[in-house]
Amino acid sequence: MNRLKSLSLLAVTSAFAVAALAGCGGGNTANTSNSAATGNQTSQGGTGSEPTLVMATSADYKPYEYHVTTGGQDKIVGFDIDVANAIAKQLHFKMKVEDMDFNGLIGALQAHRADFVIAGMTPTAQREKAVDFSEIYYQATNEIVSKKGSPYTTMASLKGKSVAAQLGSIQEAAAKTIPGAQVISLNTIPTVVQDVLTNRADAAIIEGTVAKGYLASNPSLQANPIANTGPNGSAIAFPKGSPWVGKFNTAINTMKKDGELDQLIKKWFSGSNQ
Repeated sequence: MNRLKSLSLLAVTSAFAVAALAGCGGGNTANTSNSAATGNQTSQGGTGSEPTLVMATSADYKPYEYHVTTGGQDKIVGFDIDVANAIAKQLHFKMKVEDMDFNGLIGALQAHRADFVIAGMTPTAQREKAVDFSEIYYQATNEIVSKKGSPYTTMASLKGKSVAAQLGSIQEAAAKTIPGAQVISLNTIPTVVQDVLTNRADAAIIEGTVAKGYLASNPSLQANPIANTGPNGSAIAFPKGSPWVGKFNTAINTMKKDGELDQLIKKWFSGSNQ
């Protein structure tokens, strides 16, 4: 997923239980019931020999990260969550999860309120000035989502039209390159899609695998892929100078070589979890 976007401490082999969720659309607001979480968690937050890292994400981006209720508990699941769990298992650390609006994630790293961000985030030149990135772990494309039968199937067709996108995302940046377009920047993907469904926006630009899930549940929508004109692919973000970047890269490369990453891609992007 390509986006510019405290729960209780959990074991790395389990799903993440969410304690008190922040409401959508609340701007740059984190779920910070454990507000003391800082970058220093790596040295003091763990038990025994395993450190604890604070992982920030924006859990409104199915199938990358999203909320489900299982056994009466609200959990965050998805492709990115499985990737984070696999890395944590390799590197022997535990995680505390912070769920927040996507446009607040980089700020959380800069303020050392998180040790890493995994949220389908694309490394761009602007972002790389603020944070460090791992290697790319997944490549995807963007799509124009509009009402079925509409003429909005290319970037050129959106000239002068209203286009919704997630605030702080590379899709928002792409929308802003459309001549004369009225860009509607929204905090979450569900609200972006809702603007199209209710005709408040002519179309939206959304990452392809995310759009697929919304088309499956909304047959009145259509999606058309667009060529990538800039950086693409998902990477994990860290505070500048983080000692974890190289370690995460090693873990990602191990997952690529042993096939674990391909298995997770198949699990989450084959359609069964959309």
